[in-house]
Amino acid sequence: MEDVVTTNGWTLVCDLEDIVPNTGVCALVDDEQVAVFRIGEHELYAIDNFDPNADAYVLSRGLIGSLGERVVVASPIYKQHFDLRTGECLEAPEHSVRAWKVQLQGDHILLGQPAR
Repeated sequence: MEDVVTTNGWTLVCDLEDIVPNTGVCALVDDEQVAVFRIGEHELYAIDNFDPNADAYVLSRGLIGSLGERVVVASPIYKQHFDLRTGECLEAPEHSVRAWKVQLQGDHILLGQPAR
């Protein structure tokens, strides 16, 4: 994608087909790295890409899974689990990250401001 397009507070980051199901990618929105995850065919989540436990921008590369009813990503460095709906770090809540608003418009994935 050549240019980042922002409309009404939503930023176009990529097309749905740009993310392989059950993986994540990193998007740069206003100088902030955001991890965008595609679960199955159309379920989308977005959290900060920065893992405060590892002091590194790596969450988009983590493994997606579930713990009980929670959809999570396991950090690729120290394996802490982050809830994709809320950004909560399950093992160290003080190291939680922000969850971002995300929506699908046609085949385009758009990000809004962080939910909290």
